Amino acid sequence: MSETSTPVDPKLLEILVCPLTKGPLRYDAEAQELISDKAKLAYPIRDGIPIMLVDEARSLD
Repeated sequence: MSETSTPVDPKLLEILVCPLTKGPLRYDAEAQELISDKAKLAYPIRDGIPIMLVDEARSLD
């Protein structure tokens, strides 16, 4: 099973927030990441599971 074949549940996206800013996240389906524009971080999604740890996030700077 490839990572791109596992979409994130829209209901989950409604309740998830950035752990750093508590702000909203947007889903980048191509990169399989949840993006926090406010924190300029991208949280990875692995096997359909968002990894909501600041240490695991990629900086967008």
